[in-house]
Amino acid sequence: MFYIFTDKLNRMLNVETFTFNPFSENTYLIYNEEKVAFLIDPGNMPDAETNLLADFIKSNELKIQNILLTHAHIDHVLGLQWAYNEFNVPVLVHLEEIEILEKAPFTAKNYGFFFPAFKGEIQIIKEGDELKLGSDTFEIFDVPGHSPGSVAFYNKKDEFVISGDALFMMSIGRTDLYKGNYDQLITSIKTKLLTLPESTKVFSGHGKSTNVGFEKAHNPFVNSK
Repeated sequence: MFYIFTDKLNRMLNVETFTFNPFSENTYLIYNEEKVAFLIDPGNMPDAETNLLADFIKSNELKIQNILLTHAHIDHVLGLQWAYNEFNVPVLVHLEEIEILEKAPFTAKNYGFFFPAFKGEIQIIKEGDELKLGSDTFEIFDVPGHSPGSVAFYNKKDEFVISGDALFMMSIGRTDLYKGNYDQLITSIKTKLLTLPESTKVFSGHGKSTNVGFEKAHNPFVNSK
């Protein structure tokens, strides 16, 4: 089962959410008035999901500028090879996630299915880098803890952040996976995500979107009260 949700932000910047694969992972398309787009965490797995994503991109005449990864856990990269082959654009990922991506075939085997090693162009990103989507700017934050090279993509002008699996509505990412670290994750959330304006919308790797103010008040893992 897959779902699509659309958020039309200030001006004409759009965030399209596709919930894919057995892990109910959120794949995101961010696109502007010029129809230039980022594809984030392509988790499409069966043909029906891939066709849905491809049809949306085609019908909206979107040009994929880059494929971005918040991190490289298997549920966030199931459609990565298809996306790279289809759009022939670089994959942007943190250096610390390369090992995680390389382990994806072994992770898949543990879940009982085959997943080939990714082959394609990778560009390394890190905190302090800025990404441009037309006239829109995205800042990159390092938010390790769930995975060693987890990053978040923040758009200050339109007040939203793609948090990956760092922060969820009233929850946080798992830290029992390879190279996960609970204390590191809590620090990442408190010092990077919860310092953003309270009105900032948070688009997570799973589940519903939330906002910084709500999580500061109600998230039991990071509530400072």
